[in-house]
Amino acid sequence: MKTDNKLISAGLLTAIASSLCCITPVLAIVAGSSGVASTFSWLEPFRPYFIGMTVLVLGFAWYQKLKPTNQIDCNCETTQKPNFMQTKSFLGIITVMSVLLLSFPSYAHIFFPKTESRAIIILTSEIQKAEFTIKGMTCSGCEHHVKTEINKLKGIVEVVVSYEKGNAIVKFDSKQTNIKEIEKAINSTGYKSLKSKIIS
Repeated sequence: MKTDNKLISAGLLTAIASSLCCITPVLAIVAGSSGVASTFSWLEPFRPYFIGMTVLVLGFAWYQKLKPTNQIDCNCETTQKPNFMQTKSFLGIITVMSVLLLSFPSYAHIFFPKTESRAIIILTSEIQKAEFTIKGMTCSGCEHHVKTEINKLKGIVEVVVSYEKGNAIVKFDSKQTNIKEIEKAINSTGYKSLKSKIIS
């Protein structure tokens, strides 16, 4: 029974570890401390291994729970009820939680507030477009976090962030904001703006 509990704990911990890099940005925004968002981004390369370990550990725990037991026919009465943490119901709850954690990157965006750009454009000749190379983004949650912080600035017209390309394309009114302010907003998330260049 103790082995079952260890398996269940290990399965849950590996599921948490596999999604920690994507959960942290959401927690950072909720807590109002966006600078810690990239703290666990170093875990991203290990994500496939954590997912594999979670599946193996929980699979083995289910095998242990469902395998037929050799019962010796005796007249002794067993009135002891199993602890809830040793039941199939508890293992089922942990399995559902693990699946939700493993799939978190695919629905993380729903937890980020909708931010609209607040630019009041007077002259279209003042509009500039810049590309920022960003280090540390690992999932769509990171994208939304960066986008949210940039959109807080005045003069932002459009923001497109891609964790796959490791960049952000920002269209802004140069009379209301500038590249340095945008870089500061990116760096405030905990991710690092490595370089920037004007596109048009």
